[in-house]
Amino acid sequence: MKIFDASEVFQFAIRIEENGEKFYRYAGGITKEEEAKKIFNCLADEEVKHKKVFEDLLSKIEKYEPPEGYPGEYFAYLRAYVDNIIFTKEKMDAELSKVKDTLLAIQFAIQRELDSILYYHEVKKFVPESQHHLIDKIINEEIKHFLKLSELEKNYKGREVRE
Repeated sequence: MKIFDASEVFQFAIRIEENGEKFYRYAGGITKEEEAKKIFNCLADEEVKHKKVFEDLLSKIEKYEPPEGYPGEYFAYLRAYVDNIIFTKEKMDAELSKVKDTLLAIQFAIQRELDSILYYHEVKKFVPESQHHLIDKIINEEIKHFLKLSELEKNYKGREVRE
């Protein structure tokens, strides 16, 4: 049975945060809305901080051996999820070409944050219970981003209606 190294979860998180920063910098550059620009740039800065937190967490992770149907099953699932859903380079490049305005950028970001939250909830199943608090830290950060973006979307749509 393959040993699943929970530190790999944080390596994925680091990659997610790097790609998230790239997207938020892009979104901050295309929007003309000052509030959105400020939030996107703030989120990009937070992604950099999260990356550093996750790098620090790597030193606190132990090995875990989950039950698997075949060797490497869980790790393969998690890698496929990250590679196909959350801020991968290829997917992001394709999606960025479609993001041409502030509202689309906000909506894209909201979906990616939700995808990240789902990923980390799924990850909790594959790490020892003693490490759940580390995964919860990641989830809480992603939830904060989701809430900021949801509020921005609400305010942005409200302005469009009044105009």
